[in-house]
Amino acid sequence: MSLRVEHEIHSRRYGRNLGVALVLVGFIAVVFGLTVAKVTSGAFELPKIEEGSNG
Repeated sequence: MSLRVEHEIHSRRYGRNLGVALVLVGFIAVVFGLTVAKVTSGAFELPKIEEGSNG
């Protein structure tokens, strides 16, 4: 005998939450991949600081 019977809305919420989580992980993976590609391509350079231009 189970203490509580799971309501039908909980399974629907679980499915929706799982979908949102997968979309979020996919978006993070795309952004991370683009960042890695940009940094490793050599196009990313730190700004050069000129000495003596302060005044």
